Amino acid sequence: MAVTLQQIAEAAGVSRGTVDRALNNRGRINAEVAERIRRIADEMGYQPNRAGRALAMSKRSITIGVIVQAADTPFMEKVLEGAEDARAEVERLGAEVIIRKIHDFDAQKAVETMYELRQKGCNGIAVVPVDDENLKQTVNEFADADIPIITFNSDIEESKRLCFVGQDTFQSGKVAAGLMADILPGPGKILVISGYPTSYGHKNRTRGFLQEFGKLREDIRVLDVQYAFDDNRMAEMITRGMLREYEDLTGIYLAASGVQGVCKALEESGMADKVKVISNDLTNQNVQYLEEGKIRFLIGQDGYRQGYEPIMKLFEKIFDGKEPEREFAYTEIVIKTRYNLI
Repeated sequence: MAVTLQQIAEAAGVSRGTVDRALNNRGRINAEVAERIRRIADEMGYQPNRAGRALAMSKRSITIGVIVQAADTPFMEKVLEGAEDARAEVERLGAEVIIRKIHDFDAQKAVETMYELRQKGCNGIAVVPVDDENLKQTVNEFADADIPIITFNSDIEESKRLCFVGQDTFQSGKVAAGLMADILPGPGKILVISGYPTSYGHKNRTRGFLQEFGKLREDIRVLDVQYAFDDNRMAEMITRGMLREYEDLTGIYLAASGVQGVCKALEESGMADKVKVISNDLTNQNVQYLEEGKIRFLIGQDGYRQGYEPIMKLFEKIFDGKEPEREFAYTEIVIKTRYNLI
């Protein structure tokens, strides 16, 4: 049987009205009393009656904004798929979701889009951020104005965002380093190609890889990190240049997009069998390269969940007053080879 507000009121020794104000974040109530009521409600397994509350939403506007940067990359297609499904789910309950796409990683565009969404009445915003002080200050400003912000796919450290949904990218980089260290003969050199220097996720993967690989293989030199900005042509140019300069190149780790360019350069240079490639994301193109043996390992991060969960968490926060269970809602680190794709 569902737990009622009256049962919570009796357990807390307060009125039903006080419980209602505490659980719905409205009206004046002592902070300590409100916290005690919410704790008792959680312990009793209270679940809000959404069907009944959905009727009240006809008198109350809930709008959630979503900002997806690097929206044209294959991985973000999975993220957008999850976001669209979440939008359909919350819009059935009367809310509205506005999704904005940014072609690349652009801090200024992200800031401008946040203000646009705020002007449109958004009660909460989910954003793929970059490492930028102005964007961080904007996130803090919105949070101070009671507009909760959730970051996903990439994060902003030491900000007032509500939570982060995405991969533990530092640990993902360490996983890639361990795999690379196991499959490479030595001595030789390896190349790390990252995406954007302003992307927290790209930087964190790269940092995790470099830190861990240095502990595992002192006989292999890691070349200076190159940035391809999620562009296959740039990744191809970088790979061709490094192949010309270093005949003993034996491995390439991609911390972001660019696999197509790397594989093209290796194949046309006749080095596809010699140079081992490890990359991220289970996109259709990447999976094909994995099946063909052009990539040795792919590290997945569940893009669908990264698009779906931020919207649902913001809806629960605004609609139910429910706080996220964890500050970091990490998605699973999945290791795929050509033998375990099914």
